[in-house]
Amino acid sequence: MRYRIPVSILLIAGPFFLALGLTLPLVRFEKLYFFTETPSLVAIVASLWSGGDFLLAGLVAAFSIVFPVIKLMAVAAEALGGAGSGRRGLLYSLVPLMSKWSMMDVLLVALVIVAAKSSGVASALTQPGLWFYAASTLAVTICHALLRASQADRAALRAVGRP
Repeated sequence: MRYRIPVSILLIAGPFFLALGLTLPLVRFEKLYFFTETPSLVAIVASLWSGGDFLLAGLVAAFSIVFPVIKLMAVAAEALGGAGSGRRGLLYSLVPLMSKWSMMDVLLVALVIVAAKSSGVASALTQPGLWFYAASTLAVTICHALLRASQADRAALRAVGRP
């Protein structure tokens, strides 16, 4: 497998970046120069839950925390299970579908930042958590693309009669 080292690095970096993206502050809101908030994604979900917004907390947790973890596990399973084996099961069809929604959370946080900046009520600045969250999404997406390229290389070699 030509992409073994990059895939290995990305399979380690993806979960590491995701953990940092979930726990580090995503955005810093400054109101009236005295009040500052720097919530992390986990803190946002906890705040929504403790505030009684159970449905919203569940949706944010599902799409921002659970969904990326499942995608990471699916890509890792595909990599460890032999992406080039030719098996076309649930993982083979599930991961590309999940990839289409990968950057949705990053986009939503960016829209919140733009809305806060344009409202004039608070200034909003991106924090490392957002960048690590985005880096995790990109690492897993690139890893999946390399797995698919490796699979295509193996299929082409089989077609010409090489093992």
